[in-house]
Amino acid sequence: MIALGLILSLVALAGKRMEIKDLTSSKFQAASIGRVRPLADGETYARMGEGAKRIEVYSFKTGKQIGVLLDVDDIKDDRVASIEGFEVSPQGKYLLIQTNTQPIYRHSKTATYYIYSVADHRLAPLSDIGDQQTPLFSPDGKYIAFVRDNDIYLKNYLNALEETRVTTDGRRNEVINGIPDWVNEEEFGNDRAMVFTADGRYVVWVRYDETAVKQYSMPLFKGLRPERKEFADYPGFYTYKYPIAGEQNSMVTVWSYDVITHTKRQLQVPLDRDGYIPRILMTSDAGKVAIYTMNRHQDCLRIYMANPATGQVQLTIEEKVDKYVREEAMSNIQLTKHHILLPSDRNGYMHLYLYDLNGKLIRQIEDGTYEVSEVYGYDEKSGDTFYASHEKGATEQQVWVAHKSGKRECLTKKAGWNTALFSVNFQFFINGWSDLNTPPLYTLCNRKGVVLETLIDNHELSDRWKEYDSGKRELFTLTTADGVQLNGWMVKPYDFNPAKRYPVIMYQYGGPGNQQVKNAWDIGQARCGALLEQYLCQQGFLCVCVDNRGTGGRGADFEKCTYLRLGQLESHDQVETAIWLGQQTFVDKDHIAIWGWSFGGFNTLMSLSEGRGVFRCGIAIAPPTSWRYYDTIYTERYMRTPQENASGYDDSPLTRVEKLSGALLICHGMADDNVHFRNTSEYTEALVQADKDFSQLVYTNRNHGIYGGNTRLHLYRQCIQFFERELKK
Repeated sequence: MIALGLILSLVALAGKRMEIKDLTSSKFQAASIGRVRPLADGETYARMGEGAKRIEVYSFKTGKQIGVLLDVDDIKDDRVASIEGFEVSPQGKYLLIQTNTQPIYRHSKTATYYIYSVADHRLAPLSDIGDQQTPLFSPDGKYIAFVRDNDIYLKNYLNALEETRVTTDGRRNEVINGIPDWVNEEEFGNDRAMVFTADGRYVVWVRYDETAVKQYSMPLFKGLRPERKEFADYPGFYTYKYPIAGEQNSMVTVWSYDVITHTKRQLQVPLDRDGYIPRILMTSDAGKVAIYTMNRHQDCLRIYMANPATGQVQLTIEEKVDKYVREEAMSNIQLTKHHILLPSDRNGYMHLYLYDLNGKLIRQIEDGTYEVSEVYGYDEKSGDTFYASHEKGATEQQVWVAHKSGKRECLTKKAGWNTALFSVNFQFFINGWSDLNTPPLYTLCNRKGVVLETLIDNHELSDRWKEYDSGKRELFTLTTADGVQLNGWMVKPYDFNPAKRYPVIMYQYGGPGNQQVKNAWDIGQARCGALLEQYLCQQGFLCVCVDNRGTGGRGADFEKCTYLRLGQLESHDQVETAIWLGQQTFVDKDHIAIWGWSFGGFNTLMSLSEGRGVFRCGIAIAPPTSWRYYDTIYTERYMRTPQENASGYDDSPLTRVEKLSGALLICHGMADDNVHFRNTSEYTEALVQADKDFSQLVYTNRNHGIYGGNTRLHLYRQCIQFFERELKK
């Protein structure tokens, strides 16, 4: 009876077990404070209310709601049932309301936009002719510029005048005005390529002539969720311009339009014939816009100041670094009223440099053997610079202020991963914090980092996790046989027994600058506190992730050592990780798996074919299998062109098929516009001819994310069942 009572008490204490459907539900999703817009007064911010029906105003001092800019229920207009996005005009008098959003690629979308007058509650469509892209308020509050069907239009919304067509040469797969083409959008992380001048007099934009760019076609079928009824009888195709490594890019030029005289002018931007224009930005000077250019090798970034009235340009800053300019360095540049804040890894680590608008270097903001990871801005009034860095270790991120005197202060005291959203005057910021075992906490802080109010603490999610048999997440480091120290995280089953040997599933991404290993809640394949890994641990697996060489957070040498030979050191380090794991007393060295998505899928295939045969099995989802099939900007940044680096391109999963060991499952969406299905098609054919067994999953009409309807749940279930079959033999 005593033994029976003990068993019953242990059963009573046991927690719940996750169900597979939990992986794609919102059950374990953390509450966040997204869609926040700091307002011009520096004291308040706007955010979308719960239910996406209100735009509310909150105080930065107290975190309390103090007003409502828009309530859908009050306007009584059935054209706007809910709010999918919003922008606030510079003076705060008007809102742009986004509805009926239709995604195009990763960042771009079309939508139906409405102009809402806060004072008199009037709602009017931005245009009655068709959906719009990237609408933009002019600084003087008179105009909105937007793109439709590759042409730029101008709307004077104060006088409700008819829209003015600024360009007339836009044509699909030929010429694009004001928005980037596919490869520029994807790899420079931007969906707008137009600005107003500071006085609203000119619209300045980039024109992309992609006529000479070769096109790619993807088959489309009727499918389900959504159902494409137009393809019920015969399949169709989606055809777009996609330049693969070494091929022709779009030809780019910069133009201006005078709102008063309606005249257009080409700006004389010095640019190589095959060069890039990653950004165009407004400055505080009405006579200048900032134009970034990049050479094709992407090791030289130039910032020009251009006069839209005359077309003349002047070189302001030239940034040349070893191997390549990191994309995040370019995208984190801050233009203030009188200064340019430039991130650069010129001394081996990403640090900040302050220039005036004429390109004169004033000073280096901070220095040390750590990386600046985010740039929040420069306060012109005080001379303070706000940023995030890994000064306390690559797996930690803190928010800092660097004073004009050179003194620096850490504004976030808790170990873990911190982010910030500052008010426009830098008097307040919203701090997002989490660590490996704690869901996100959002607090309101003053500029000294003092917590004023807790906005979201996710206590309900924390309590929910406590009801389940969740395993402990922990960070670790290992040193490979080559003497390279690597960072990792591990999730162990809740009833982990160190005397038992566990099968291991290694998840990784491993691509340039990426960082999967951090002291943060948002880790793992499905994020959400390593949710998928927790489910796998519940099934008796031990889950591990290690950041190989080439990943971010540890300086230029660590990140750029994979230059011209993508996949070689990365896969070597993953194999070394498996060998190290196999030496641990609690690991079954004969039952280790590796898997990943996108670059992680590529890294999986390279690791399975590295030659040492340490993996029992692997799963590659949407993998590039030859960099000859991938786009120009990303691939050439790290590999140069195939014409210059044939040997680097020729070491790939395609050329390693003979060395593939272990069971393989490969998964791909047929409508993947990023990593084309071609990669899997050519690779599996090579496997067939090499007489290698494999399993394959193909998803109809799905893009790189492989989602929609029941798709993601199906994918996860197949992967889990594959691991069950292969690792528990």
